[in-house]
Amino acid sequence: MTNGGGLDKAEIAVYLGLGSNLGDREANLREAIARIETLGFDVARASSIYETEPVGFTDQPWFLNQVIEAKVFSGPNSEHSSVLGDPKTTATEQAEALLSELLKIEHEMGRERRVANGPRVIDIDLLLFGDLIIAHSKDEASFIDRTEIFVPHPRMHVRRFVLEPLCEIAPEVVHPVLKKTCRELLAWLDDSSRVRLCNKRR
Repeated sequence: MTNGGGLDKAEIAVYLGLGSNLGDREANLREAIARIETLGFDVARASSIYETEPVGFTDQPWFLNQVIEAKVFSGPNSEHSSVLGDPKTTATEQAEALLSELLKIEHEMGRERRVANGPRVIDIDLLLFGDLIIAHSKDEASFIDRTEIFVPHPRMHVRRFVLEPLCEIAPEVVHPVLKKTCRELLAWLDDSSRVRLCNKRR
């Protein structure tokens, strides 16, 4: 696949990170997945649920985190139709449409953005969209506007609460910028925050 280019009926693996630390956290994760499925995705795999220590703003409840793998079809010969629009659109356009829909789900579920990295009913991060690269920068300061799209997610490789569940379902997936597998990124991770298995995947 070429970045932003059309595909010939290709199946794209999309990885999403979910988090919640307000209300019924586990129910919030389930509802988010159900809403994502209504977008026209096949949720192929879901990690176990992990309870994780807050990072950045620490004066808040612990989170439940989970990573899911969803499938979307793209390309001029694809018959797949979803909220991502015309299957002839580029992967970049599909990823942008997906981010917009994820933000709508967060809003509809009651997400409020009062404090950076603060408490939230639901958080849905677009981690990977196949091997697509969009506006990626190693400078985290450039990741200011949550509505801007950065793929891969610019902080996924430094977050234990992302890499542990991601490695559970996709340890050999390669980060398209860093050219390392998720397993390698986790092994070399410098993050001492606590992550513990809460609800093992069946």
